[in-house]
Amino acid sequence: MLFSSRFWSVKFIHYFLPYKKNTSDIMAEFEIRDGVAIIPEGTTEIGEDTFYDCVSLESVIIPESVTKIGDNAFGRCTSLESIILPESVTSIGWYAFYGCTSLKNITLSDSVTFLGENAFGHCTSLESIAIPEGTTEISNYAFDDCRTLESIVIPESVKVIGVGAFRWCTALESITLPESVTRIGCYAFMGCTSLKNITIPESVTRIEQNAFKGCTSLESIAIPESVREIEEYAFEGCTSLTTVILPVRMRDINLTAFYKCPSLSTIYVPAEKTDYYEELLPEELHDKIVELAPEK
Repeated sequence: MLFSSRFWSVKFIHYFLPYKKNTSDIMAEFEIRDGVAIIPEGTTEIGEDTFYDCVSLESVIIPESVTKIGDNAFGRCTSLESIILPESVTSIGWYAFYGCTSLKNITLSDSVTFLGENAFGHCTSLESIAIPEGTTEISNYAFDDCRTLESIVIPESVKVIGVGAFRWCTALESITLPESVTRIGCYAFMGCTSLKNITIPESVTRIEQNAFKGCTSLESIAIPESVREIEEYAFEGCTSLTTVILPVRMRDINLTAFYKCPSLSTIYVPAEKTDYYEELLPEELHDKIVELAPEK
């Protein structure tokens, strides 16, 4: 059964929705009372645009029969404050909760395996979220502009942090990326102005363009041995960045990778690697290179 409609809620709505099952038209019924929507038992999907722009919707009761939240299903429901997704839900579509500016809490079960692009983008009141075990990718812009997001738990199953996944999460102070992560997409943490600490795992091979641009509280960064390339503007505008630690060997560091980092005073490189890194880094950073003592 597909539950899908566009509507605008008032104090009380009693609605009948057509859907198809076994090629026969059937009428599905739902109610909105005092800002609460009740999804009928037996519904398997909350379809595309179902509650889009329903500005008075405050809460939703979703039955265990629902397995999929469609694209933009709750987009711009600006009064929606919290929602509990049942264990049956496995897929959350593109823009599913985009622009739910009052949404503070959402519980995702471990059965969720697909999280669409911009699923929680511009949820400016969202404070914390735990990514379900089994999720392999945090999609592009999934939490873009979640300005009050302070903490996020990323499971070992995640391999990809998508493009702009946490862009403009200005309250995020620290994040731990598991060793399973192989890619940090461009713009992934751009504008995370409170981010002070992040550990890049050994599984990452490239830091993409603008990945940490404008992280003005970031003070130091250690590039693991696995990374072979730092792309353009990767750390541009990290105005508090004082220390960078580079690995034994890299293929390329773009000349703009550390552009507009006025506090950068020390770039640690392995012993006898000064000449090597002078070939990779712009001339204005050469006097900041300090060789680490060889390991005994």
